[in-house]
Amino acid sequence: MRYPKTIVTILCLGILCTGWIQMGNYFRPTPIRFQVPKGWPQPLYNFKENPLTKEGIELGRQLFYDTRLSKDGSISCGTCHQQFGAFNTYDHNLSHGFNNSLTTRNAPGLFNLAWQKEFMWDGGINHLDLQPLAPITAENEMAESLAHVIQKLEKEKEYRKLFKAAFGDEAINTQRMTKALSQFLLTLVSSNSKYDRVKMGLDTFILPEKLGYEIFQKKCVSCHTEPFFTDFSYRNIGIPVDPFLKDLGRMKITGESKDSLKFRVPSLRNVMRTFPYGHDGRFFSVLSVMEHYRKNMVLSPTTDSLLKSRLSLSNFEIGQLTAFLYTLTDSSFLSNPAFAAPGKGISTTAPVDIHNN
Repeated sequence: MRYPKTIVTILCLGILCTGWIQMGNYFRPTPIRFQVPKGWPQPLYNFKENPLTKEGIELGRQLFYDTRLSKDGSISCGTCHQQFGAFNTYDHNLSHGFNNSLTTRNAPGLFNLAWQKEFMWDGGINHLDLQPLAPITAENEMAESLAHVIQKLEKEKEYRKLFKAAFGDEAINTQRMTKALSQFLLTLVSSNSKYDRVKMGLDTFILPEKLGYEIFQKKCVSCHTEPFFTDFSYRNIGIPVDPFLKDLGRMKITGESKDSLKFRVPSLRNVMRTFPYGHDGRFFSVLSVMEHYRKNMVLSPTTDSLLKSRLSLSNFEIGQLTAFLYTLTDSSFLSNPAFAAPGKGISTTAPVDIHNN
């Protein structure tokens, strides 16, 4: 019997596909749909260029917690970005790096990154996929070369399997590594605080929280815009220059004097877990931050216009505002086992709350 040419072609393709499946070469990663919280805007990250998959996210999590990304094998991304502190450097003003060196800034928390288009305190990196390259190669952080990182990963059978599961073959390169890290980082969404539940009609503020929210809306929301509690802008909030660090902020990136001493407005989500505060971690409590706004700002030509008359806050208002800030803590985010180091689980010891001591 003679078969039409099209049928023969289909049969041949079917045989080939069967062969690929039998040889274990059929590549179909498990897609994961990115969930946008109700009422939030669409993310800025282009998921078409790096679709989320179960395998890619798991690879990214392994990489995030792997100390082999550092020169001496002692530092991982998770060393400085600790989950119980909303993935910031908890209880340290500056992060510790290779050979006991110190960085020049406090590591910011990592969450809701899909809505962010610039990264670092000064906005020096403009794409999430590029962000991990900075700490890996910085001499005072992980101090490793990308080529050596790839060499180390290529030696590990488990990593070859993980890269194959995520990308279709065992090839390991910088682009795949950073895309996998991005996939994991994109899953770090914090949107289930008491504040969020109140907004959805699932909870209610007690009186101090309600009063604090009203104060927040009058005196803080211009910079700490809902729902992210940051407007992602760069502002000079009157922090004097540290004579040792000599950090001029955004001006280092733009080269323009108008950006002198400007730093990115941090999110206030999980703020009661992200101390110390400020780009160099000089404030060890939210009370010291508020006191700075009330009395200790150093004015300069680039000080934000909203702050030049300083912030008027009574002691009562500070107390109510602090009560509201506690409602921004997302306990489910801080204890989600999907974000923890593989095989280690969540720490059962809660960090000390310095605001209650």
